[in-house]
Amino acid sequence: METWQAVAIGIIPSIGVGLIFWFAMRAVIRADRNERAALAKADAEEAAREAASTSGPAGAPEQPATSGDAGDDAAAGSGEQRQEA
Repeated sequence: METWQAVAIGIIPSIGVGLIFWFAMRAVIRADRNERAALAKADAEEAAREAASTSGPAGAPEQPATSGDAGDDAAAGSGEQRQEA
């Protein structure tokens, strides 16, 4: 019986550490999954708000987004290529 006790004493700590590692990794993976779901939900809500705010009157075509600088928009719309300085 002494041999089995020595084996048990030697293997029980390894099993305990393995279980602690398993629980820790399970918690990390669950947290990541929940965070991804929350971010996807937030992104969907933001996209819905953005779509609702950018849509004009019913049947009106959507205007392309502009940077706010008339010079940049005019150059980009005319087909000219801009060179960065």
